[in-house]
Amino acid sequence: MNPRTTRTALAAVLLAAALAGCSSAGDKGGDDKDKGRPGTARAALAELPVKKAASKSGYDREAKFGPAWSDSTSAPGSGNSCDTRNDILARDLTDKKFKSGSKCVIDAGTLADPYTGGKIHFERGRKTSSAVQIDHIVALSNAWQTGAQKLPQARREALANDPLNLVSADGPANMGKGDKDASAWLPANKGFRCTYVARQVAVKKAYGLWVTQEERDAIGKVLEGCPGEALPGGDAKGVALR
Repeated sequence: MNPRTTRTALAAVLLAAALAGCSSAGDKGGDDKDKGRPGTARAALAELPVKKAASKSGYDREAKFGPAWSDSTSAPGSGNSCDTRNDILARDLTDKKFKSGSKCVIDAGTLADPYTGGKIHFERGRKTSSAVQIDHIVALSNAWQTGAQKLPQARREALANDPLNLVSADGPANMGKGDKDASAWLPANKGFRCTYVARQVAVKKAYGLWVTQEERDAIGKVLEGCPGEALPGGDAKGVALR
């Protein structure tokens, strides 16, 4: 092969390598851009610290997060003289009926349950109220083990009463969830999973909490199916179910 032919062949090889590198970098950049699109839950998830869960030692619901369900003035959108449970029922139920003479207490209503996808007729009563429970989307013991134990008391009480972190749900489903994170439990209703994990991310971001690697991976897997899922905003009483 003469020198000219050799130089031409070498140039072609170098050009092909350069183009392949550009294509690879472009693909990677596009993927990063998708993961980091501002305002999405995926972008916020990427910003959360990843650490191992801290010890649950010292966790006490009432002592560390305040009594349930107080009308805590530390919680966003609170201070309306109605307890948090009834605030959330009023937000999530349809066909609501208030207790006679009360502007707060919900006596009955219908819940389109986000966890199971079914409908529940709620009736207030000693034997019936538990059919609809108020769930902490980020369980308080999970919050305790991922940074909340370092928060001031008032901030922990705000977290416990923040409507962003609360949802009316089927009682048995809520009991089955317990204090599990997304790596161990997701709603049976797949149509709510994107909203569910996005709100977990929003709560953890708002309160400076971290995620475990397993939790991050599980949330990320859900969000792969809805990369444009918006991070819920901060107007606590405006957080609607979808």
